[in-house]
Amino acid sequence: MRIPELSDIQSAWECIKPYIHNTPVMTSRLLNDYFGCELFFKCENFQKVGAFKFRGATNAVLSLTAKERNKGVVTHSSGNHAAALALAARMNGVKANIVMPENAPVVKKNAVAGYGADITFCKPNQKAREETTRIIMEKTGAILVHPYDNFNVICGQGTAALELLKEKNDLDVVIAPVGGGGLLSGTSACVRGISDKILVIGAEPANADDAYRSFISGKLCPSMDPQTVADGLLTSLSELTFSIIRKNVDNIYTVREESIIECMLLIWERMKIIIEPSSATVLAVIKENPDVFRGKKAGLILSGGNVDFRNLPF
Repeated sequence: MRIPELSDIQSAWECIKPYIHNTPVMTSRLLNDYFGCELFFKCENFQKVGAFKFRGATNAVLSLTAKERNKGVVTHSSGNHAAALALAARMNGVKANIVMPENAPVVKKNAVAGYGADITFCKPNQKAREETTRIIMEKTGAILVHPYDNFNVICGQGTAALELLKEKNDLDVVIAPVGGGGLLSGTSACVRGISDKILVIGAEPANADDAYRSFISGKLCPSMDPQTVADGLLTSLSELTFSIIRKNVDNIYTVREESIIECMLLIWERMKIIIEPSSATVLAVIKENPDVFRGKKAGLILSGGNVDFRNLPF
């Protein structure tokens, strides 16, 4: 099992930088005063497809051989990774096959279709998603690009932290959300390669705390019926992401649903930017643990801004 190093993430960034947005790092004096620390928000809500996922998907597509490109790519996803892979494939002349659950939000179905991918719908469960994906791979020879259990995807996700630390290199801590662990894995590998002094922390909903339980116990714990507004953080870690997180991450904090919603609204209202609930977990960690972060300089990765405005959690 190959673990990403800083050099792998730097190589990924050189590879993908013509295709991605180097997203802004934003600050808010009001939020700094409110929380008693200096906050630096890496705004992946401004990334293409509205999420950090475009980084990893692009790196994975660009890492294919010519023969693999001709076969196309396939993944199963109902969310940001589906759109990210569809667009990354289209921009590089590669056919994309996306397996989506039939109950996926219409806005996400439309986004993936708009990027030119072939969509196959399946029953809304993990077994159906994996089985449908396997059938497509057997029929077409398409290469699987997993949303997070993929070395090249993880290296791509780590480039957000690389850009953050190029702009702000004196941080005390970097906080990233954790679901399947691709973003936190890439972030931790990048930060750890740059400095042993910067803490790396994962942010996870208490109602979907499998990564926290895995981290504390040292054993991979599956997700058990997660119920959270942070719909981007429902999946379980893989063996790969768990091994990277165990090696590089200092702590994982869980946060309450009320804090996620409150912090999302704070960023909407005070910074005038739209983030999705999954992104708000990083600020919720600061809110719920004020003594830990008081006086610190904290880099917060806002993972995305894809919100269903017809189904708001408040």
